[in-house]
Amino acid sequence: MPADPAARPGRARRFALLVRREAPRTGLAVLGGLALTAAFPPYDLWPLSIVAVAALSLLTRGRTARQGAWTGFAFGLPFFFFLLRWLRVVGYDAVFGLSLAEALFVCLLGAALARTSRLRGWPLWTACLWVAQEWARDRVPFGGFPWGRLAFANTGSPFTPFAALGGAPLVTFAVALAGALLAYAVAAAWRLRATGPRTVRAALPAVESLALAAAITVGAYAVPVPTKADDTADIAIVQGNVQQAGMDFLGRPMMILNNHVDATLQLAKDVKAGRVEKPDLVIWPENSSDLDPFKYPEAYDRIEEAVKAVGVPILVGALVDHPSKKGYVYNEGIVWDPKTGPGASYTKQHPVPFGEYVPFRAELSKLITRLQRVPRDFYPGDHSGVLKVGPARLGDVICFEVAYDEIVHDTVRAGARALVVQTNNATYGRTGQPEQQLAMSKLRAVEHGRAVVTAATSGISAVVAPDGTVEQRSEEFTRQVLNARIPLRDGTTVADRVGAAPEWVIAMVGLLSCAAAIMLGRWGRPDKKGQQ
Repeated sequence: MPADPAARPGRARRFALLVRREAPRTGLAVLGGLALTAAFPPYDLWPLSIVAVAALSLLTRGRTARQGAWTGFAFGLPFFFFLLRWLRVVGYDAVFGLSLAEALFVCLLGAALARTSRLRGWPLWTACLWVAQEWARDRVPFGGFPWGRLAFANTGSPFTPFAALGGAPLVTFAVALAGALLAYAVAAAWRLRATGPRTVRAALPAVESLALAAAITVGAYAVPVPTKADDTADIAIVQGNVQQAGMDFLGRPMMILNNHVDATLQLAKDVKAGRVEKPDLVIWPENSSDLDPFKYPEAYDRIEEAVKAVGVPILVGALVDHPSKKGYVYNEGIVWDPKTGPGASYTKQHPVPFGEYVPFRAELSKLITRLQRVPRDFYPGDHSGVLKVGPARLGDVICFEVAYDEIVHDTVRAGARALVVQTNNATYGRTGQPEQQLAMSKLRAVEHGRAVVTAATSGISAVVAPDGTVEQRSEEFTRQVLNARIPLRDGTTVADRVGAAPEWVIAMVGLLSCAAAIMLGRWGRPDKKGQQ
């Protein structure tokens, strides 16, 4: 039967009342998401990450799962939209689409926070659920997208040393726990104000919660971050620059390669004139050879010219045609020796979906013609990137791979004594994305007790010490050579030894707490006869 027309105004009125009732809470959730954005580079207001967690905890506390899901979505969508606004060079539809997909994970987080807020010890479950949300978001879909983790907003905060114990997940857990304890203190103070009596004993829960949050915040200073060098290596990072920012950064063929060759030839002249010390090795960025040097002799010859002029090995970034699969290409870091030529190489293991390969290409390319600008799919490598470059055993990770815990961890476990991030951020220059990626390098340095060298075509190239200090950094869209002496370390941190175990344990505790809240809620409902 068709719906009664008289019922429609009633439904519309109820919906209007619902919107009016939820509007203030939704507005506060949007403000909380924007506050979390400001905690990340390029703003770096890390205390706002604690405030944002506290805000979402309070806004979902005591709500239904459906209400919590909406609040989480209202928090997550503006957060990711403004965090990932650097994708606007591709199109604002790409910004919105990716933000929407990521916000769905925070939607689930909001529902889980609402459920568990009725449990005793809910601040602990809140922190575990934040880790669980990041654990899922880092893996699905298409291998996940780890941008926006609380840990990446805290790469220069009191929480950072926790990375040496349990990696990025432990940093996220500590930040989320501090934020949830702050929320508990606010809720306790509000309850005391509303109900009284205002005695010292009644105020203790709020005071204790604040004290515990403060203890967690400063407690990381007691975590030892190993930095002692077993050896050193003198390096030069060559940032050759590109023609322009944006999608068409490549310019004419050979331009980017010539930029890096010319900068290296100038380095060789400076060494010969005694203006700089001769390095043990030179590092070029991702895509520093814009033509396959094994297919185009002119590219091969120019690299040979640079390597022989400087007289030390160069780690070259190049796109190399797949030897047997037509239409596929490798994104490689290649060790190029002045005597023996090209040798060992590392192939990027985690190509970026829709940027370096197109899932369901045949179907999607017809619907989204812009995807045709990705003419070939990158073929993933199958091993970690430990390369002997001159006297140094370096761990190569390429561009966005620095965001993925397991790739960097496996590289260190395979014997890397320092880490190199070869990257090409020219597409996203002056958008905040290079600063966000550099923050990840800072966290990895502390997590693994390794120097991290970032080599970028157009910036930001940098040298990060094992304690996370940025010792040198380049400007964007300049030709620049950074010379540095970096420590080489053989020792491992606790985070290296425990690997992903803390993340799995914390995430599982969060999921179990949610399951427990659901079961307790069901047991607490009256049956059909009104009996408990």
